[in-house]
Amino acid sequence: QVQLVESGGGLVQPGGSLRLSCAASGSIFRVNDMGWYRQAPGKQRELVATITRGGITNYSDSMKGRFTISRDNAKNTVYLQMNSLNPEDTAVYHCNAGVRRWGSMNEAAYWGQGTQVTVSS
Repeated sequence: QVQLVESGGGLVQPGGSLRLSCAASGSIFRVNDMGWYRQAPGKQRELVATITRGGITNYSDSMKGRFTISRDNAKNTVYLQMNSLNPEDTAVYHCNAGVRRWGSMNEAAYWGQGTQVTVSS
């Protein structure tokens, strides 16, 4: 089995920063693409950013310049540095990873449970 566990969420004032982490663990042979998505109340889940194993990044237009995704392949961990936060960034942030498990030739997508980010004064 594979687990993704997010951390680093919380309450922050407008203009503030947070750094989210997501660690993958379990029977992992290789973690490929990783990413962050978010879901605000009453809205669909949306892409925040993705990063390939080689470090190629992709951002949603509304997050470019404010958010930075990075990863540590040795730790199977992905990070999201969020700056200049505003109330519209309030959401549950989920990480996602494409994982090839030991003994499998196929990749499967895994999701974390999510971490709440609330931006409010």
